[in-house]
Amino acid sequence: MIQADQRYLEHFGLAAPPFGPAPDPGLVYWSPSHRMAAAVLDYGLASGAPVTVLTGEIGSGKTTLLGHFLDGLDAGVTAGLIATPRPGDAILPRICAALGLGAPAGDPFDALGALMQAEARAGRRLLVVIDEAQNLGPDALEELRLLGNLTAEGGAGPQLLLVGQPPLLRAIRAPELAPFAQRVAVGRHLGGLGLDETGGYIAARLQAAGGGPALFSRQAAEVVHRATGGLPRPVNQLCDLALTYAAAAGAPDVRRATVVEVLRDGIFFALVPEASGDAP
Repeated sequence: MIQADQRYLEHFGLAAPPFGPAPDPGLVYWSPSHRMAAAVLDYGLASGAPVTVLTGEIGSGKTTLLGHFLDGLDAGVTAGLIATPRPGDAILPRICAALGLGAPAGDPFDALGALMQAEARAGRRLLVVIDEAQNLGPDALEELRLLGNLTAEGGAGPQLLLVGQPPLLRAIRAPELAPFAQRVAVGRHLGGLGLDETGGYIAARLQAAGGGPALFSRQAAEVVHRATGGLPRPVNQLCDLALTYAAAAGAPDVRRATVVEVLRDGIFFALVPEASGDAP
C-alpha cells in the first residue's frame, strides 16, 4: 500500500519529501536573518567569547542552524552538546558526560579543569553547547558562570553557546544574574521569515527535493506565511498537508484554495495567534 507521502511524491515527481519534520543542517534556508545568526555563531567561536547566545521562537530554525554550525567545526575545537537540559538538573555532570568524561569521581570542576588544560596543550579550544537552554534554572546558570572562571595556560577558558527560546533572554537579564549576563559577549534572535522569504524558502525546499520551485503559487505561499508567521517548522507542516491535499485532488500544483481548505478543515494546529481567528 502506498503511504500518503509516497503518493504525493509520485504525483508531483519529487525525489524526497520537501518538508520533512526533522531538522536538516543541509537544508538551511539562508535568509538575511539566518546568515546574520550564523555569522554571530562564527564570531563568538573565533573571538573566544565566553558566552554566545542564540534565541528564537519555537520552529524558527535554531536547531537546524546549530546543526550546520556544529558540522562545520574543525579539529581545533572539542565540543560537547547537551540537547535538552531538564529543569532542576545539575548541569556540570551533564557537561562532563557530553565531553566524554563520564561521571567524575570527584569535583566536576576539577575534571573539567584538567580536560581544559589538556585541550589547551594540544592546541584545541573547549566549547560547551546547550540547546533548549531556556530550561536552565538560576542555579545552573550560576554554575555555568563559575565554569567560566576556569582558565588554561594563556588565559583561555571554556566557551559556552546557549541556544533557546525567548525565556532564556529574560532569565539572563534577571537582576540576580547580572554577573552571568556580563559574560555574554554576543547574541542574536531569530524570528519568522518575511513574506518574500517564506516564498523563497518553500521554493528552495521544493527544488532540493527535485521539484519545481513554482509548485506552490505565490498566493498559496502568502496564505502559508500569514498562517505560520513565517516560522520554518509550521511552514513545513502546513506545506506538507497542502501537498497531500493537492495530490489527493489530482491537482497539478498547490493553489491558494488548497491551503485555505487545509486550514478550514482544522487539521493544522500550529497557527500563529494572529491567524487563529478565522481561515484566510
